[in-house]
Amino acid sequence: MNTSKILDRVYKNAKVIKFNDDSKYILFSDIHRGDNSLSDDFAHNQNIYCYALNYYFNKGYSYIEVGDGDELWEHNKFDHLRFAHSDIYCLLKKFYDKNRFIMLYGNHNMSFKYERYVRKNLDYFYDEYEEKKQELFKGINVHEAIILKHEKTEKEIFITHGHQGDFINYQIWFIMKFISRYIWRFLNIIGFRNPASPAKNRIKRHKIEKAYSKWIENNKKMMIIGHTHRPKFPHNGESSYFNTGCCVHPRNITGIEIYCGMISLIEWRIRPKEDGTLKISKKNIRGPFKVDDYM
Repeated sequence: MNTSKILDRVYKNAKVIKFNDDSKYILFSDIHRGDNSLSDDFAHNQNIYCYALNYYFNKGYSYIEVGDGDELWEHNKFDHLRFAHSDIYCLLKKFYDKNRFIMLYGNHNMSFKYERYVRKNLDYFYDEYEEKKQELFKGINVHEAIILKHEKTEKEIFITHGHQGDFINYQIWFIMKFISRYIWRFLNIIGFRNPASPAKNRIKRHKIEKAYSKWIENNKKMMIIGHTHRPKFPHNGESSYFNTGCCVHPRNITGIEIYCGMISLIEWRIRPKEDGTLKISKKNIRGPFKVDDYM
């Protein structure tokens, strides 16, 4: 598999979105919203995630979901996920209705690659309380990649999920979906790790990161991905490879903020206060630094 050729194609077909130094974006990836059962890795972080999204909505940010927002490998029906996390989807709808929600698909929600599946599942949902169909994300387009292009400098930020450099999670994803749904979903509950997942396989993760860094160097582009679950913010002299991390860490969620011409790697977690009460708060892991320094 030639990762560079695949990324060339993805970049060529990416949707271009103009931004400027007043633009504000929050990027989260690998949320893996499930059915709120024991196999739902997102469930323990749902309150942190909801609090963070409310914060960004009220601050006027646009939300870019960088793939694997929904866990459609382990669960056959999207309706089960929407019902389990109905408050989350109501919040996402608020972003969408304000034209501030951009959704990318990853390997775990590759089904959104297909227009028919999107129209069937994302346009409307059945409201059990009102007993009628309600709009969800009517008319939404789910992208494989986007390019944020600066209005003045025309410099670009290439954003995609990152599974394109992973053979078993890209070219034979349907086989991995079957295995995940009928085998690893249950083994995960009792503590077994899926060796095919780059999030739990250090060698696979480093291989993907090396391939992406090579493409960045060859094309002189700034890139943001997810997929590996490992947050990354380059130091001086490193290639402009950024990774949002994920929302299924045991204790926190991580993401990337782009705001007022600056970029930061951030985390949200529950922290104890001096009086013993708990509070959800944000911390900058790296940054803020000027976006232009990496583009």
